[in-house]
Amino acid sequence: MMTDESADDEPDLAESLWTELLEDTRAVADEYREDGWDVVVLEPTDIEPVDSEERVGLDATVSADEYDVVAGLIDDGNVTITAADVYYRPLAEAETDQRVALAVERDDDSETAIFVPLAYDITAVRPVFETALLEEQLLVHVLADPDDGWVSFSHDDPSLFLEESDVRAWDAE
Repeated sequence: MMTDESADDEPDLAESLWTELLEDTRAVADEYREDGWDVVVLEPTDIEPVDSEERVGLDATVSADEYDVVAGLIDDGNVTITAADVYYRPLAEAETDQRVALAVERDDDSETAIFVPLAYDITAVRPVFETALLEEQLLVHVLADPDDGWVSFSHDDPSLFLEESDVRAWDAE
């Protein structure tokens, strides 16, 4: 997971938030499984903002095995993501730039869900989110190696990934 280590306590808080997010992700995934869903839970090793000619949004780097599972589901046409839930976790620490959210990408017809936990530094991702808010679309790209391709998930309400106070602060500038 990518963290901003500019403050002494920031790495510990980021790690704690990430650990809690993964625990919550597994618990929600278990609930889906109990309801009969097929579930894929990803554990990104890095989350970075990306703004290039190829893609804009958040890159969630996962293991090659995790990427192969997701790409296989989508590329084979067996799974078509038609809906998503975003679980944004409000922060206990008001003075941190760390944010965490869980995106659950769903195919309601096949009852398949792909869980993408995300942790990011709000300052680092601000340009991507400002664009996403204007365009009313945030893309989350799952990849192992960008040269091998990626799978993108679209979210039409990027504000679900932010604190309302973040957006207000940006508007005030």
